[in-house]
Amino acid sequence: MTPPIDGFKSATLKHLREGWWTDEFTEFLVETLRPRPGNRILDVGCGEGLAEVSLGRLHISQIRLVGIDLIVSKVTAALQATKSHNQRVGFAAADAARLPFRDGAFDSLYCIAVLQHIVDAGAAVAECARVTTQHGRIVAVEPDNAARYLFSSVPAGVKAFDLAREFFAAAAEARGERTLDQIGPKLPALFGANGIEPIHVRLFPVSHTRLRPPSTDEWTERRNAIQRVIERVTRKDVRELGRELLHALGTYQTDASVAAAFVEIQHTMLFATVGQKN
Repeated sequence: MTPPIDGFKSATLKHLREGWWTDEFTEFLVETLRPRPGNRILDVGCGEGLAEVSLGRLHISQIRLVGIDLIVSKVTAALQATKSHNQRVGFAAADAARLPFRDGAFDSLYCIAVLQHIVDAGAAVAECARVTTQHGRIVAVEPDNAARYLFSSVPAGVKAFDLAREFFAAAAEARGERTLDQIGPKLPALFGANGIEPIHVRLFPVSHTRLRPPSTDEWTERRNAIQRVIERVTRKDVRELGRELLHALGTYQTDASVAAAFVEIQHTMLFATVGQKN
């Protein structure tokens, strides 16, 4: 399993499902959704089907799971993953802000680490409310990307991390992809503004600690992730900032390799908001 959090590769927890999902979280999802036989449950942003496989292992009788994702390849992977576990799940490629379902089509709905990537998160929350039946449960889980924390025993690491945060934010803005960084703690307000009564908020920590420097491959993965972002932007100032970040990351790698002791800690928090459709 790859580390679920690395501020040198992404400004958000964009690979949350692939890198972080515990039995405790699956149990929380079931506890809050309260599935009953015959219920239709929608996963908005299903990714590669991890949630569906995890829920399927609990053998909850006669529930009907449906998952949507904007990326067709992920929908295909999710379908294959559930079939390999003999699960019958419906999947479709669709936009969270324009769900292809009738009003009140689902008894409950969950949306995990998706709203952080949507410019108009309110529109997506409104769609979640629309397709959920009255008094149905809605669960959304998002991080506070503005409050990501890094500690490194090597000073060059802190400098590189600060540059990474600045670069990824500038690149997203240059591509017109700037979203709400503090989406996690703002979920209850978004729920309330879109006809969903917030009834519970729970926090899940996401952390990763290294007690030795990253491997050569890991440093390469970090550089490649930054380079891919540089190649996707045309603004000269942002590209220059990316090159500055690559240089700072090289200095961090060099200093880390000769440090007498090394530790790197990255941490953020996921905010799980449970609501009920009014």
